[in-house]
Formats: sequence, C-alpha cells, structure tokens
Amino acid sequence: MTKFRETRNVGIIAHVDAGKTTLTERMLHLSGAVHRTGSVDDGTTTTDHDPLEQDKGITISSAAVHFDWRGYGVNLIDTPGHADFTIEVERSLRVLDGAVVLLDAVSGVQPQTEKVWRQADAHDVPRIVFVNKLDRPGASLDMCLDSLRIRLGVDPVVVGLPGPEGWVDVLAPSADPRRVALVEACAELDDDVAAAYLEDRPVSRAMLVQAVREGVRARRLLPVLAGSAVNDVGVAQALDAIVELLPAPRSVLADGPLAFCFKVVFPKFGQMSFLRVYAGSLRRGDAVWSSGQRRRVRVGRLVRLFGDRLDDVEVLESGAIGAVIGGGLRTGDTLSAPSAQVSLEGLEAPEPVVHLAIEPRRPSDRERLAQHLDRMLLEDPSLTRRTDPETGEALLGGVGQLHLEVTLARLRARSGVEVRVGRPKVALRSTVARVVERRHRHVKRTGGPGQFAEVLLRLEPLAVGAGFVFVDETRGGAVPAEYVAGVDKGVREALARGPLDGHPVVDVRVTLLDGATHSHDSSELAFKIAAQDCLREILAAADPVLLEPLAGLEVTAPDEVVGGIVGDLQRRRAVVDALDVVASGKRVRARVPLVELFGYAGDLASLSQGRAQHSAAPSGYAPAPRELQADLLKRAG
Repeated sequence: MTKFRETRNVGIIAHVDAGKTTLTERMLHLSGAVHRTGSVDDGTTTTDHDPLEQDKGITISSAAVHFDWRGYGVNLIDTPGHADFTIEVERSLRVLDGAVVLLDAVSGVQPQTEKVWRQADAHDVPRIVFVNKLDRPGASLDMCLDSLRIRLGVDPVVVGLPGPEGWVDVLAPSADPRRVALVEACAELDDDVAAAYLEDRPVSRAMLVQAVREGVRARRLLPVLAGSAVNDVGVAQALDAIVELLPAPRSVLADGPLAFCFKVVFPKFGQMSFLRVYAGSLRRGDAVWSSGQRRRVRVGRLVRLFGDRLDDVEVLESGAIGAVIGGGLRTGDTLSAPSAQVSLEGLEAPEPVVHLAIEPRRPSDRERLAQHLDRMLLEDPSLTRRTDPETGEALLGGVGQLHLEVTLARLRARSGVEVRVGRPKVALRSTVARVVERRHRHVKRTGGPGQFAEVLLRLEPLAVGAGFVFVDETRGGAVPAEYVAGVDKGVREALARGPLDGHPVVDVRVTLLDGATHSHDSSELAFKIAAQDCLREILAAADPVLLEPLAGLEVTAPDEVVGGIVGDLQRRRAVVDALDVVASGKRVRARVPLVELFGYAGDLASLSQGRAQHSAAPSGYAPAPRELQADLLKRAG
C-alpha cells in the first residue's frame, strides 16, 4: 500500500486538443502500467474508453487511472478540454491536490485554458505547466510564456526543456540564463536560496527543488516544462515534476473516516460512486454516515480505477481516490463516522444556457425514457430537466449544443428509445434598468384566521454577473425577523418568473425598507405573498431588460480568409476583441451572442474552405438590443 506522503493526486487540464489524453497514455506506458501505447485517433487509449469519445476523438468524461512512478503512487485524472463538459473539470479539481496545465505550443493560452485556470484558482489547486507539441511547425515556447503572462497574469519560470544535445534540466547547476532566472525567482521565496545567491555560493538542485515545491504549494511560482507527448519528449520529466514539485494530499483532521463523493456513474452492473478519502480509512463492510441520505449505510465493494478497469481493494486509505459499487450515493455526498457526522462543501454546477424539447416517438416509451434520463441527471449535475408551462414539453437543459448532442446520443443508446428533438433554444435572463420603490399591503379576511402583511421594497439594478442580493434595512422591529424570511422567499419566487415571458430576473438588489404587521393575522406566509405581489408590480415598472447568453469565440485561419470571417461575425452581432498574429495566420477573438452561433461550424467551413479552426466557451450574459427583444423571445419560446 502506497504511503500517504508518497501519493500524488493530480489532474491534467487544458483546452480541447492540447494533448491531455496522449500525455496520459504516454505516462502510463513509461510507468509500466500499460505495455502498449494507445492512440486517440485509433480510439485505443485507456482513459477515452467510452464509444462516443472514441468516435468523436475527444474526452467527454473525466477518467481516473493509478500507477507508480519512482516509488510514488500517482492517482491521475484526465479531464475534458471542451467547454461543454466543464462540470467534469470542476468535480475533478474539487478533489485533486495538484494539476498539470497543458498548452499547445502553437496556440499558447486558449479560451478553455483560461476557464480551467480560473476553476483551479477557485479550488486553490497548485499547478505546473507542460507546453506540448513543441515538434509542430510554428511552435514557440517563448510565445507560450508570453501568453501565460498576458492572458493569465502569472510569471512562469522554465524548469526543463529539450535541447540540441538532449534534455536540459534547468534545476541542475549550470550557467544557463534560464537557471539564473529560476534562482533569482526562488531567492525571493526561500531564505536558504537567497543567502546562497547573495553570498555567491552554489545553489544545489535539491535546494532549488525544495524552493520551487514550496513556491508551487503557495501558488507563488509556476514551473514550466516543454516537450512533445506523442514523441515521448519531456514525458518522463513531467512525471518527475509531478512527484518532485506538486504537493502530497492535504491532511484533514477527522474523528474516523472522511470521504467525498465527486462523481456518480451507472455502468451496466449498477451504480458506481467515485470517492476521495480525506481522513482515516474506508473499509468494505464499514458502517458510515451518508450526508445526502441522512442515515447510516454500509460500504460495499471498493475498487481503484484504471479507465474502465476496476481493481478490487479491501480498503481505501487517506489520500486515495477510488470508487464504491452500489450504495445510492449522490454527487456531493460526504461519508463520515456515524459518531462524528460531517458534511463537506458540495459542488456548484454551471447554469444551462441551451435547451432542447425532447419526447419519445412512441408514447409507450415515455416511462422508459424518463427512467434513463433520471440516471443521466444524477450522473451530470450540469444537466437540467423542466416542463414548459405553456406547451407541456420536456425541456432538457445543458451547457452547450455539444453537451446536449452527447447526452441525447447516450440517452438513445442506453434506453433504446427513439427520441424526437426540437430546435435548440437559448436560456434567456432579464434584469431592470431603473430603481423603483413600492409599498404593498396584503389583506385577506376569511371566516377563520386572516392574513395581513405590509412591505416597502426597493429594487435596483446591479452590474452584469453580480447575481441577486437581498437586504433587510427595517428598523425597530417593523418586520420581525421570523417574517423577513417570508419576504426573502416571496422575492425569490417573483424573480424566478420575471415579466419578460417568465425569464428569471438576475443582477438586482432588493431591499426591505419598512413594513407593518397585525397582532393576530400576520405570518411568514402572508409576508411571502405580500413580497411576491409587491415585487411583481415593481418589476413591471422598472424598465425590464432582456439578457442573452454570450460565447467567447476564437477562430484561427489563414490571412486570406480572415476578412470574410470577421465580416460574418459582425453580421452575427459579434464584438471583435482582438486580432492576433499566429504562425498559421490570424487568430480572431470575439464575444458573440450564443443564439447566433447555432450552425456556425458548417458556415465557418464554407467560408474558409475548411481551413479555419474555432472554439467557443460560455462568457456570461449581456443586454440584448431592444429592437431584437421580441424576436429573441419568440425564438426562445
């Protein structure tokens, strides 16, 4: 059994097509975990074992493997690079202690690189960078370093790269200018390195490794390696950097076992729940407390993960990543000792931005389809299902078109049901443009207890992306604390169905300024109804504004077709933010209304004769032009 201090839990995160799965496969081969290197093109890699992944040539679901490297046990998670599968990155980073950020040496930092970087920041995950595909025409390590500085605001230091005579270990003593820069960076973080540098004494490799490791752990230093995964250049050194520079699992004090369920899947044999053990040990047959089920459960069959292969174990020790078969767990559940019940912070799933109406072609298949969809909703917290109140249609919500396409393909394959699909619809929001105050009194007299509540509310707009804020500014007990909760609930319900065709209202502050009660007839329910009615009146008078989802788009194309591409984007209401020179021509960076990107891949192929590449990622919401609001509401309805 690998000891706690000799374990590394790491993920590989990057933009799509940066080479994450290829790097993972080469690491497995070098470590001896596999005897034949699989290929993404052939659909034979260890981590892309889903038939859809093999068909599309991209990673869709995060996959875990375990292997040994120089006496260390490595649990590695290969994550998707496409923006539509961001929940897989989110749940992986939630349980990891380190990450390798992959860059394409020709493209540098790309849109999804920025997204996964922010996700890693949110979870305080230490990182190293591997610049991949250094063998490709147009590859530039210096360009990649500049893009890290400019687009991510970090100051990278090179610790290893290929040279004319073999691998250059910048950590080892030499007169290389890169090592001088590395020593100077470490001298600002480590007293021993600083003393040796100031006294002109040699700085050993061991001293630098220690300083870099501490700098990475504190997120004050970003080591960079470069190579080519497909050619096995720099792969062994990247593995060395994982065990030398990334931290061991963080220890957590707990009375007994403590584990977190970060993913649930339903393979053919039933349910399997992915776990990270934070403290103690989890043994088969143990009785533990499940925070989600609010009861004691028995730990079933335990396994370690190697792609789609399951290796049975009797125990998962602290720091381990594995899975339990059965048990009815849900994503975000915590397992702890029944005598010391703990509930760890859960996962936040992204809001859906695209909806599709779905129904079975045969009404007799409706129940079967619903059962399989229920399981998929448990597997993927970024999927939603709701019923259109006007048409009664079932609306499936997701992060993007590809997300929903993959979901529908899996749904058809698993259920065997033919599914009829409507056209995609974007998820609109609304906000307000004016500050409005209003007083409202709710009175209801019946033969029994009556209802009385009076509220004075103020609604004001906030910046885009600020969300919803509720503030209680009443004085002197005008609205007792037990009734303020009712006001909050009523306000939230009113905002959930806004004045523009029921689209939710966001980015506003609602302030409870005053109110009045009745000695017998006031209640939390009465104040909820009063707040709801009051806010609906206010919303109608506050100049509501429709918000539409945007996508951050990058298009790389040869110079001769860029003009046509930019013109087409402007016709799609895009705002072009930058036009960068790259090795293959130009890179256009723009923000585009998501509704204008439906079918864009085919249009771009026609415009560029198939010579352009593009990627897009959700980029928040923005006010829609007022002259287009009616059309957008119709298209979303």
